[in-house]
Formats: sequence, C-alpha cells, structure tokens
Amino acid sequence: MKEYYYIEYSFNEMEFNEMTAREEQKEKRRQEILFAGLSLFIQKGYSGTTVKDIAGAVGMSVGLLFHYFESKEELYIELISLGISGPISILETGGLEPLAFFETTAEQILTMIQANPFFSKMFVLMMQAYSSEDVPQKAKEMLKDFDIYTPTAQIIRDGQENGTIRSGNPLALATAYWCAIQGVAENQALTPGWPSPESEWIVDIIRKR
Repeated sequence: MKEYYYIEYSFNEMEFNEMTAREEQKEKRRQEILFAGLSLFIQKGYSGTTVKDIAGAVGMSVGLLFHYFESKEELYIELISLGISGPISILETGGLEPLAFFETTAEQILTMIQANPFFSKMFVLMMQAYSSEDVPQKAKEMLKDFDIYTPTAQIIRDGQENGTIRSGNPLALATAYWCAIQGVAENQALTPGWPSPESEWIVDIIRKR
C-alpha cells in the first residue's frame, strides 16, 4: 500500500512540474507580447498599432495572440495598469525617513531603467497616455485620479520638518524631483546607451544643504 501511494504521489508531482513549466512559458510569452505592444504603442501610437503588428513582433499568429489578450485595448489597459501600480507601490515608504525614501527611490528607478528597456519605455507610454486623445477611454478614466505628486509633497513636508529637505513649495519640489526622473527615463528609452546621471544628482534637487 505504501508503494502504491508513493507511485501516485510521484506521478502527481511530475504532472505538477510539467504544468508549472507550461505556465512559466505562457507567462514568458505574455511578457514578450506586453513588451512588443509597449514598443509599438510608443513608436506608432495606439491607433497606428495593429494586433497584426504586435503578433508579428513576437513571431506568432493573430489567433494565438488572442489566447493571451482578447484585444489590443486589453493589452494597452494592462500596460497602463502596470504604469499606475508601480509608482503606487513606490510610495509605500515602509517607514523610511523622507530623504532616505527619495534616495532609495531614485537609485532603484535609475537602476531599473538602465537594466531593462521595458521600464524606461513605460515612462514614455504613460506620458503619451496623459497627453494624447488617441487612447482608449478606459485608460483616460484610470489616469484621471492617478496622482503621484500630492503624496510625494507630503513626504517632502515631513523632510522639511526634520531638516533634511530644502525649503520651498512641497508640490513644486515634488514636481522637480519626478520630472527629473521622467526626463532621464525618456532619454534612456529614446537613446539607449546614453550616459545616465547619478541618482544623488536628482536627490540634490530637494536635499537641504
């Protein structure tokens, strides 16, 4: 009886591992589709990009692509959702002192955009989504209440109170900080390999001297 259960368990474990491998491969292909869509949306705009373009970029048929995303709009919305969730997670400071938050955030973001073009291109996509009418209405609705500046301004106020962040309008300082990062990310996306500034240079915008 013990031998029977051992064989049954081994079979199920093997089946589970095979399923896991299939799921990993599926997720890898999904990520490839997201990156291809991201690159094309930046280059050609939302309306100018077709499902056929995206499928061709990843070497699959349109029919197969629909197994991953039901439509071009669904793919685009997924990218916008990622673009919103990333900054929101960053703002969860985890108890960091204000200046340490800005130092850690700048270092992490600059490291990511240099290591993976997906991250730098996401900055471009989000800016385009804000300024262009050529995007799905659902994306506009998602972005309407998305605000990274106001909560960042509060962190700056906390830093001004403890003497680590320079005086000045907190919202203006938050804007200066994020616009510097935005500019670096966009430049990295459009001109890969261009020298990136040190993260400390960006933090110096708000650091008290």
